[in-house]
Amino acid sequence: QVQLVESGGGSVQAGGSLRLSCAVSGRTFSTYPMGWFRQTPGKEREFVASITRDGRTTNYADSVEGRFTISRDNANNTVYLQMNSLKPGDTAVYYCAAGGYGSRITFYEYWGQGTQVTVSS
Repeated sequence: QVQLVESGGGSVQAGGSLRLSCAVSGRTFSTYPMGWFRQTPGKEREFVASITRDGRTTNYADSVEGRFTISRDNANNTVYLQMNSLKPGDTAVYYCAAGGYGSRITFYEYWGQGTQVTVSS
């Protein structure tokens, strides 16, 4: 069983930064590509970023390209999302996901419980 636990969410003013972390249980973390998604009330969950098993290739939604950076530490079973130049439109619950790569939600096998990010203007 793989478990994912996100942390690092919170409230920040527009233009600020936050770093989300996702700790993954199990010894097979390095075999999973990973992703971050986000969701606001009444809307579908949307893709934010993904990263391959070895961390060499990343993929971003157009809305966050150049502002967000996904990375991973396979030695510590953790994936990160560094979020800079935050905008009110980035306000959402952010979810970590394992087992898929790219924007298709159905590719991902495991999900965290989510962490709230709120950006005020």
